[in-house]
Amino acid sequence: MLWFPLSLFCALALATSDALVKRVLGSGHDDYLVAWFRLLWALPIIIPLYFIFPAPLHGVEFFTPTLLALPLELAALLLYVKALKLSPLSLTVPFLSLTPVFLLVVPTLLLGESLSLTGGFGVALIAIGGYSLHLGSLRHGLLAPFRKIGREPGSLCMIGVALLYSFTSTLSKQAITASSPVAFAAFYFPLLAILMTPYAFWRLHRNRRIGSEKGTLKATMLPGILFGLMIMSHMVAVNLVEVAYMISVKRLSLLFGVLYGYLLFGEEDLKQRLFGAALMVVGVALIMLGS
Repeated sequence: MLWFPLSLFCALALATSDALVKRVLGSGHDDYLVAWFRLLWALPIIIPLYFIFPAPLHGVEFFTPTLLALPLELAALLLYVKALKLSPLSLTVPFLSLTPVFLLVVPTLLLGESLSLTGGFGVALIAIGGYSLHLGSLRHGLLAPFRKIGREPGSLCMIGVALLYSFTSTLSKQAITASSPVAFAAFYFPLLAILMTPYAFWRLHRNRRIGSEKGTLKATMLPGILFGLMIMSHMVAVNLVEVAYMISVKRLSLLFGVLYGYLLFGEEDLKQRLFGAALMVVGVALIMLGS
């Protein structure tokens, strides 16, 4: 049962890292550099995993999906940070629950695959949960909660992240099949950092902020370490149990994110947003377990 506390820790580490990143962004630090520095701080935790849990890398079968996933992962990472900056945590992180919806619904629509009763119920719960995040606007009509989602830039960014994650998850699964979860992480995230580096240096040079960005480097240390611990606990946990069980527990990060929004940033409507996020977590669990 070690997978359960590892998965729970993974959820808490992710939510805490996100909350700290939002606080850093609120201090006026550059979005791109915050994302880059957080990743750099995570690497000393991620890379040694390969030497603890070595696994072979099967050439084309590993590197092709990995390289295809990297630009999508970069776009998702930048949208993720932008979402944290633009909108309340309680109106952004719950929409990560849409990733399994995209993974389930898109093949159903494009390939004619059948949707299981459990999966369909999970999709419905996620939709109701997203609607419930804005229940306070019902006085303006039944469609008002959906209009509120459309007018919340951070929510839209996170929906984009969820869509991108549905592609990167599929590609990552192919790479992991040709290696292992730990070996994949130990190569994938350093490559992502390398991909980000030239533009990060260009931004530093263009703005002549190399000295001033020492503050960003220091401010992102704790969220970066937590991000690395999140990846480490994720990869170790999926080695111990089926992915569906691990992800179902990890998505409790949505609830932790809503609580952080209330406790650290004074975000409003805690009860309705917790209720909506809880429905979305249950929906994710049903989709993952039903698949």
